[in-house]
Amino acid sequence: MNTLIRLHHTAAGALERADWLLPTLARFLFAAILLVYFWKSALTKLGDGVFGLFSPSVGAYAQIFPRATEAAGYDLSQFGPFHWAVVVAGTWGELLLPALILLGLFTRLAALGMIGFVVVMTLTDLYGHGVISEPSSLGAWFDGTPGSIILDQRALWIFLLVTLVIKGAGPLSLDRVLSPAR
Repeated sequence: MNTLIRLHHTAAGALERADWLLPTLARFLFAAILLVYFWKSALTKLGDGVFGLFSPSVGAYAQIFPRATEAAGYDLSQFGPFHWAVVVAGTWGELLLPALILLGLFTRLAALGMIGFVVVMTLTDLYGHGVISEPSSLGAWFDGTPGSIILDQRALWIFLLVTLVIKGAGPLSLDRVLSPAR
């Protein structure tokens, strides 16, 4: 029994000293699970042509301001500079923040920005798109069903991002390359 306990402590000690493992795994999982999801979502918001980054699509307004877009009859001329700025910032955030996490550049700030993005996205889904009235999508913690879109999935997304905020990008990152020698 003592041998088994010693083996356990040795293995656990090695894992505790593997400071590179958690941030590297968190960035890998972000790239494998969420990167393309956010990029595809951002691409649906881009307008036509070269300046599509500056002239969001009707779909962008419908995703970010669903009730206001419907009330305006999907006529973008009804929206002002504030709405345009929010939609453009959201679109750019969906493109740039995941790219920064992928590269491991300004990872802590990018992950913090993504946490804010996920919170705003969740509130928009709940109140703007009416998910709050769909218990199956909203879900409930401790219910034995781990697949709800809001409470289950988004909690795991945020946990993954919090890991990057706390631990940084890890050794395989531009943050490490650009940091002063340790």
